[in-house]
Amino acid sequence: MKYLIVIEQTKTGFSAYSPDLPGCIATGNTREEVEREMKGAIALHLDGLKAEGMAVPHPSSSSSYVDIPA
Repeated sequence: MKYLIVIEQTKTGFSAYSPDLPGCIATGNTREEVEREMKGAIALHLDGLKAEGMAVPHPSSSSSYVDIPA
């Protein structure tokens, strides 16, 4: 499955979250690091849901850019 992650630059690096997985977040010093950490966080989050007998949410978020005249 592919989950959308939102990556934001912070004063000290990067943070990320997935809109489809509330509470699943990660941080890193670089964009590459936060992507790697988020992949691990998602896997751990899904394992936790399964262990608790909870349903695993199917990815449903998407993203798009809009052009605004300057």
